[in-house]
Parts: sequence; structure tokens; C-alpha cells
Amino acid sequence: MQVISVINQKGGVGKTTSCSNLGAALALAGYRVLLMDLDPQAHLSIAFDRMPDPGDPSVYTLLGGHHSIADVAQPTNVDGLYIAPTNLDLTGSEQEFANEIGREILLRDALQDYSRSKNAPDIVMLDCPPALGLLSLNALCASDYVIIPVQAEFFALQGMAQLHDVLERVQRRLNPNLKLIGILVGMYSKQRNLSREVVQELRNHFGEIVFSHHVRVNVRLAEAPSHGMTIYEYDPRCAGAEDFRIVATELASRLGLQSRPGADLVPPAKAENHAMPNFE
Repeated sequence: MQVISVINQKGGVGKTTSCSNLGAALALAGYRVLLMDLDPQAHLSIAFDRMPDPGDPSVYTLLGGHHSIADVAQPTNVDGLYIAPTNLDLTGSEQEFANEIGREILLRDALQDYSRSKNAPDIVMLDCPPALGLLSLNALCASDYVIIPVQAEFFALQGMAQLHDVLERVQRRLNPNLKLIGILVGMYSKQRNLSREVVQELRNHFGEIVFSHHVRVNVRLAEAPSHGMTIYEYDPRCAGAEDFRIVATELASRLGLQSRPGADLVPPAKAENHAMPNFE
């Protein structure tokens, strides 16, 4: 079971869109995928129409020790894709769990228990909140890898130095196995000079860590969550669906996933252990 945090402290960069559609693409390729909603805004849960009522099993009750992941995880309409949803109860968790012993490893402990079950997925993807607080720290301590979504806009690199510093400190003090496996560029348009300039700047800083394929501007990606669907249910032939399928193929290769019968993925490759980039 490989755990991936999808994180960027900036809001509106496509974390939830990336998490849901990459997860769906991998599930359609034959892998069992669990998505976990760690954002108190619960956008991932809303997008799948799975937001639980207060008191029902959720990521909030999971972190509070009242339920296990097996209690919280629900199937979606995509075969092999599951979601551990949350609700607005998670909003006060930063303060509520602040004095909890081992507060930064609550999620890691839960995932380690779940990894030993017969229903453990191949991949867990964590949709992190737009803040570098306790919930994001839990995600990073529980993860093997990190994906950073960014938009092809002028401020793409804003805040990346702070995020890099947090990743380094977590790697050094709490989770030495944490690796940055990819930076995913969204809202890309090859007709815009700015998009090309942003990608070049990202490549200058991060090199091959930037995914070779980018997610193009596509209105269907924005429409799909309002219908409670991934892009593969809403419009599987659109450019957004193709983009996420290609990125999922590249991600699978970097993870070294074994090909499944009929899977539309490249042959497995050795997972790259990317060092944290130097911003100096």
C-alpha cells in the first residue's frame, strides 16, 4: 500500500480535482484506490456526494479514535475507487487534537492498521487542506510520496519555498522515507506564453520531478464535481480525461506499479527517490 499526499498550501490550485481524477484513472486501470478527504471544506466528499452527517463515520471520527478506516471508507461509482469522506466537523480538529499525544501520527497509525487488512488498497491518496497545519502534518507523516499541484500562472512558485521547508523538516524529523514524486501543472494552455514560461521556470527549479504531461484548461473538469462525478463518468472523451489518464500512467511508472491485465499503463519502472529540491 503506497500513500500519496496531494498538497499545496495555496487554495484553488486543483488539489481536489487532481486527487479525484488521478484516483479514478488508476482505479479504471485495475488498481484499488482509496481517497481520503483531509480538507475541512470537504470538497472531495461533496464532489463524490458522500459527505457524512455529523456523528457518522468520517475522517474526523477516524482521527478522534472512534472509527477505523474500514468503518469510514465508502465505495464510489467507479469500480475499485473508494473514499473516506469528511464533513465540517473537521474544521475544529486543529485545536481539538492539539494536545493529543502523538497528534502528528494519528493518521499514520490508522493507515498502518488498515494496511494489514485483506481489503487494503494499492494506493491511498490524501487530499490535503490549503494550509500547513496539523492535518497536513498528519498527511505528510503518513505518506510515502508527495504530489504538488500548481497552476500555470504567474504566482505558481509563490509559497513553494515554505512548502519545501516543511517537507524537509518532516523528512528530517518525522518521516525520513518521504519523497517528492511529482509536480503536476494544471490550467495549462500551450497557446499562452505565460503557461510555457511557468513550466520552464518550474523545470529550472525541479527538473524531471515536474510531470512531463500537463492538465490543460478544460471546462468539463470544473463541471464534473457539480454532478457528483469524476471526469471519466461525466465526459470520458474530453481533453481533461485524456490528460489525467496520461499523468496516471506516468505516476504508475514512477511508483513502480505492476501492470494489471488490460491496464492502460506503461510497463513498471523503478520508483524514483527524488531528493527535495534546493531553493537557494
